Amino acid sequence: MALVLKFRLFASRLLLVPRRKLALGNPDEPLPVVRIPRALQRRHEQLQSRCRRPPRPVLVRPGPLLISARRPELNQPARLTLGRWECAPLASRGWRHRCSRRDHFSIEPAQHEPPALRNFSSGCSFEDLGLDPRLLHALHEAIPEIVWPTTVQSSTIPPLLRGRHVLCAAETGSGKTLGYLLPLLQRLMRHPFLDSHSIPTPRGLVLVPSRELAEQVQAVAQPLGNNLGLQVRELGGGHGMRKIRMQLLKQPSADVLIATPGALWKALKGQLVRLEQLSFMVLDEADTLLDESFLELVDYILGKSHIAEGPADLDDFFSPKAQLVLVGATFPEGVGPLLHKVTNPDSVTTITSTKLHCIMPHVRQTFMRLKGADKVTELVHILKQHNKDKSGPSGTILVFCNSSSTVNWLGYILDDHKIQHLRLQGEMPASMRAGIFQRFQKGSQDILLCTDIASRGLDSTHVELVVNYDFPLTLQDYIHRAGRVGRVGSDVPGTVMSFVTHPWDVSLVQKIELAARRRRSLPGLVSSVREPLPQQA
Repeated sequence: MALVLKFRLFASRLLLVPRRKLALGNPDEPLPVVRIPRALQRRHEQLQSRCRRPPRPVLVRPGPLLISARRPELNQPARLTLGRWECAPLASRGWRHRCSRRDHFSIEPAQHEPPALRNFSSGCSFEDLGLDPRLLHALHEAIPEIVWPTTVQSSTIPPLLRGRHVLCAAETGSGKTLGYLLPLLQRLMRHPFLDSHSIPTPRGLVLVPSRELAEQVQAVAQPLGNNLGLQVRELGGGHGMRKIRMQLLKQPSADVLIATPGALWKALKGQLVRLEQLSFMVLDEADTLLDESFLELVDYILGKSHIAEGPADLDDFFSPKAQLVLVGATFPEGVGPLLHKVTNPDSVTTITSTKLHCIMPHVRQTFMRLKGADKVTELVHILKQHNKDKSGPSGTILVFCNSSSTVNWLGYILDDHKIQHLRLQGEMPASMRAGIFQRFQKGSQDILLCTDIASRGLDSTHVELVVNYDFPLTLQDYIHRAGRVGRVGSDVPGTVMSFVTHPWDVSLVQKIELAARRRRSLPGLVSSVREPLPQQA
């Protein structure tokens, strides 16, 4: 015990001794001098001056912007276009780090009108395209607001009237539906119906990927057909054989049948419909129909049809063969092999728009980096702000999710906040899905929560805002979702708001931003229309 006390006393005295006496035996001896290199001194002085210097103001020249970011130094003027190999200062470059949350940037619109309307100034009319006067009268009676053809319609209708197979790849909302419906109806007007079988044998077939799109195409085609004495019928999926038999056999035989692949496959298997008299066949939203989820069904349907090898095969009234049309906003690589299987590719006219696979130049697109837990709060704020600002005429809102479960879960949250809305997702029974999108189009509700089944081909001229609550998994899906606004005939300006959460979302956003800064098409969308399919008249 005494030894421990002596040690503690010695340690306390040792701590009281000055350091210089410990370092040097002689207190009068000078301390050693540590010399710092001059280069290291200058570097330290520069760092200190930078910390004391106020940040330089960002000089932004007056004029419109192409990219507007939260940090002004990352803005890009509309007059500037980055070269293909030029390094771009991306606003989303550091978005993989969690410190970037709440950062955002926008792609500003470069023009006011959709690219499909650029043809209006050329003076081309529907009469100049070679359409029958009776068909023009029916068009005026059914859709009086359509007076001039769009650019896509002016390019598509003449080769179809000459009997060419057509592959039309154009941006969403460019008028592709009327581009194939008018030639289809004119062809049926000029060819008599020769079949007398009791089984329905349509002469025109429009194949679409969803029931909602089938109802929409029927809503456009039926008024035209009624004025021309042609029967237009719709065959939607989600029903059993009994309902399909009632749809086909208890109604007058259809001249034009608009069907989904699953329903038509069931009808062909049950021998409830025949395609031997088919003279016109359309694959609408062909990129979806040729996806792996539909490809087997579409291949079976094409096998039951007689596709013409060329325009000469279409003149035989007693052994009709079908003219083939494929339309879509994006195209997979499998179109070329499919055309080789069913027809001669040399007889196909390829029509592409200049804005195919590009960011829409007339729609504002905002990207916001958020934490997953903050997305609900941000969405509720946007929806409540929209309801608060509805002093005058305003558009509707589409909220996209990646799964049906997210649609249902998000719907319960909006119910808790007293926000009225509709829901549309693929797991709904057919009885519940029927008419939901039509109610949204007519304005009974301003908000629709949906999956990607509402992103393909559906007309949405009243949509003002698209919110990607879940960022789409592919660039193709982003193009289709963003295409719900800024369509031909839209009476409200369109905006796209995207919530960016995951690292894979950031990768897609950086591709979109880089393509916008360089004014180029989105990367990775290898389209079959760039394969050697001849551009012939």
